[in-house]
Order: sequence, then C-alpha cells, then structure tokens
Amino acid sequence: MTDREDPHSADSGPESSATPPVSSPDAGQSGSAGQRGLSRRRLFGASAVAGIAGLAVGAGGAVALRGSNGSTAPAWPRSAELVTSPDRAAAPRVSGLHLQFGTDAAREVVVSWHTTGSVSAPTVRYGTADSGFGTSVQAQTRTYRDAKSGIEIQAHHARITGLSPDTDYVYAAGHDGAPPELGTIRTAPAGRAKFRFTSFGDQGTPTVGKIVDGKALNDNLGSQYAGDVTSAVESLAPLFNLVNGDLCYANIATDRIRTWNDWWANNSRSARYRPWMPAPGNHENEGGNGPIGYQAFQTYFTVPDAGAEEHAKGLWYSFTVGGVRVIAVANDDICLQDGGNSYVKGYSGGAQKRWLETELAKARADKGIDWVVVFMHQVAISSADKFNGADLGVRQDWLPLFDKYQVDLVLCGHEHHYERSHPVRGVTGSETLTPKPVDTRKDVVDTSKGTVHLVIGGGGTSAPSNQLFFPGDKCRVITAVGAVDPATGKKTPKYVLEDAPWSAFKDAEYAYGFCSFDVDPGQPGGNTTITGTYYALSGPTSELKAVDTFTLTRPRSDR
Repeated sequence: MTDREDPHSADSGPESSATPPVSSPDAGQSGSAGQRGLSRRRLFGASAVAGIAGLAVGAGGAVALRGSNGSTAPAWPRSAELVTSPDRAAAPRVSGLHLQFGTDAAREVVVSWHTTGSVSAPTVRYGTADSGFGTSVQAQTRTYRDAKSGIEIQAHHARITGLSPDTDYVYAAGHDGAPPELGTIRTAPAGRAKFRFTSFGDQGTPTVGKIVDGKALNDNLGSQYAGDVTSAVESLAPLFNLVNGDLCYANIATDRIRTWNDWWANNSRSARYRPWMPAPGNHENEGGNGPIGYQAFQTYFTVPDAGAEEHAKGLWYSFTVGGVRVIAVANDDICLQDGGNSYVKGYSGGAQKRWLETELAKARADKGIDWVVVFMHQVAISSADKFNGADLGVRQDWLPLFDKYQVDLVLCGHEHHYERSHPVRGVTGSETLTPKPVDTRKDVVDTSKGTVHLVIGGGGTSAPSNQLFFPGDKCRVITAVGAVDPATGKKTPKYVLEDAPWSAFKDAEYAYGFCSFDVDPGQPGGNTTITGTYYALSGPTSELKAVDTFTLTRPRSDR
C-alpha cells in the first residue's frame, strides 16, 4: 500500500465536499504545506521495529521480538511481533497511551500512560522512521489514590524536548516486564503554516459502567456515540484535538477508575498519534480527590506549566502552534453554577484571571501570533431551555478580557448541542451583560471586530440538549445561586431570561458531532483565515455530515 498525500498540501484547500477524507492505519499524518506525510506502515517499518528491541530487552529480559519462523529477532523484524514471557505476565500493562504538546508544540511533546500498580523503569524510546527508536527518555511518575475506591493510579509522563519542527517520529512506551505500546508523533510547524485541529466536549464513554441485577448499564452519561466521535476525529487526522471539558463523567460513576480506564481505552486509539489537549469541566471535580477535586485530571495529564499553585496546577495553560496561541482556562474557578462534587468557585484567588490577562497581552504583542483561541467548559452563550444555561460569572470575568485583547475564537462544551454566535464585542446594557453582536454575516466573519463563541457539547453524552432550544432567539442566564437544594445537593441556580441577538446558528437536528478547523496563514501583508466545519454524526452508522461551515478572517499581525 502506498502513502497517501498529506491532506494539507499546498494544492489542497478547505474541504469542498460535505464528506471528509477517511484515513486508514496507513494514512499520512497531517503535515506542513507541500510535504508528503509518512504512513504508519513506514513509521513502523524495518528500522523502527528493529530499534524497539532495545526497549524489549531492557524490560527485564521478559519481552522478546519473535520472527515469523519462531526464532528471536533481529532476523526478520518486518514480520516480528512482541511476546511476553509467562513469568512476567503479571506486570501491569501500558494503559491509556496518549500525547500532550509542550508550550512550544514544534519542539516538545509529553508521552503518558498509566498503571494500577507500581512499575520500574518507565521509559519512552523514540526516533525518526529512518533512525528507529534510538533515543530514550525516562518517565516521571505521579500518583493519586481514588477516595471512593481506595485504588491508586500511577501515571507515567516522559517529556521529550529538542524535537525538530514539522517532523514525524515513532515512539514506544513501556516499563519493566510489560510489552511496550507504540505511537507516532507529528510535531507542530515552527512559524506560520497550514494545519488542522479539531474540538468537542462532553464525551463520556461507549462502555458499560455498572452491573445491576445482572444487567449491564452505563452510569456516566456515556453512549455508543462517544466511540463514534473518536473514530470521526481520527478520520480527519488533525494535528491535535481540543477536549472542552467533561471528559468521562467519572465523578457521577459507580466505579471512577473503570470509567477513566474506559475513556482512555476509547481515545488512546487517537491520542497516541496526536495530542488530545484537555480543559477541565465540572465533571472532572471528583469528591475527595485532591483539595479541590481535580487530582485525577491533574494526574493523567501533563500540560504546559502555567506557574499555578499546587492545588491548581495543570488546570489552565497555553501552547503555540504555528501562528496560533491556544489557551485553556478552568471555568469552575469563576462561574456561578454548582456543577461538580464540590463548590469551588474562587479557588485560585484571582490568580487564574491575572495569568490569563498576561497571556492574552503577550499573544497580541507577538508579531508571530495571528490567532488567539481559548477553549474552556462552561459557556457565555446558550439557547437551550431547561438545561445549564449561560453563566454570568463567565461573562463578568472572561468576556471583558476577550474584548480587550481581541480573542478570535472561544470553544466550549457544557451544553450538549452545537451552537455558534455572531462575532461579539461589548454588551447590550442588559443586567445579564448580553454579548453585543458587531456583524450578522454568517459565512465570513472578521474576528478583529469581535469574538466568535462555539458550543460543541455533543461529544457522546447520553443527555443531548439539541431538542431543548427556545423558540426564537432566547437565552437563560444563571445570575446567582441560592441555598443547597436537598434533592440535588447543589446550590440552586437563579435564572434570568434574555433576548439572544448574538445567536447565528444552532443545530436542532443532530445530537452529536465535533468541529474541524483548517488554518491558512495567507501571505505576508494580507489576511489569514480559519475555515471551521461542524460535522454531525448522521444515520445508523454515524456518517459525517457538514451542517455548518464558516470562515474566520483577520489581518496578519505582521501586516
């Protein structure tokens, strides 16, 4: 089978049909304009498989490469398979293999996995397809003990630095006594370039969460569509994927550990090939797990360091890809709604807001940065009735900063539907601080004039809200919370109904989907664009259907 052309080559622009390209395990990884991507078959070819022998032998002698004739490698590495000796089969396996970008996504990546027992020598070996797995990095281990089950999770994180931009690598992650797991890395371009990324929130798992009277049930708001969304994201081969909070809903599950494991089992088939960068949602707040409930989230992921205090470490961060600065924020710090296992509003003491303003100011002062994209969980806009609603806290704390520093795009979850705003800047003067639209054109949007908000909360949850839209353009906003309701254990939200002149598009037909974004840097002295497409899952086999396509444009910062 031959390599496929890079879907982002110079002569391939935004998708022209409603059906996206579908990749196979041999499909080329996304890359820079005009460069042919490497297939996974080539990446795991003879030199790469031979190189993994060092990791296998290093695993206490328990793992060997066996050729098709039954002899041990390196005789026939192309047909080799990894086998584990029975005396070491009890070693914990590599679970949840995934990638995260560092602050400079062109040169730094973290490879992570987890185990439910102690291991020795957790290591990642990596290299290019031609050089094989010639370089090794020892992983650092972090742990947490789930307060509900008493089970300890060990997460192993190997930080790889000094990588070449816009380059394909192979890697193998493992520890003593267990067969290593394989993945690929595509580093980001350095400087302006074409690339694709994707985004959604509120996923859950496609697997069983508990057994009641012999019947298998899912108790974490998951559905089969949680698996379909992962497959669909992988079919577009983005450079990275943003997860806008409420990852697996472990905080409401009978078995938190199993729920996280199920989420990783579903998503590692994509996240081991491209970074899945998370923002925490209210359902990452798990009672008893750390001082503010986010210890599981903080243990599984290693994201760029933002200098936060220990209890908030890893909850907000930023990274740069090409001409795009991507910023994750943690909205439970500032929103009013009581949605997690504990009410933690104000836990940063204003530190996150100060950090965010500094990050936004630096991004807008950087002549190499054109786009500022923020992703988070709770929303400033929503047209759904009898659901969560927009949050006045988000409008009070974040929107003035988004206006001041001309944030281009805000990606959210929380509401389990798809909705897009007109570009907004300032407020209409209402008590709910209604965002003010600055233009009503829907196909092409100049984000230098206003920020576009997207709600992308149809990642797989079994409780969609796309059938709950108000008739006309209306929104209900949480403006305060009252005493704890004994029936729910949550502070009672107080709502105010408002007109929603900011509403540009909402999808009432399809419950599940995600967004894809194709960045085009344009030419010096001109404009740069991001073409956004919302793909809904359609029909019994969840075929992708483009139901909303739009183009964001702004002058390049070097203009």
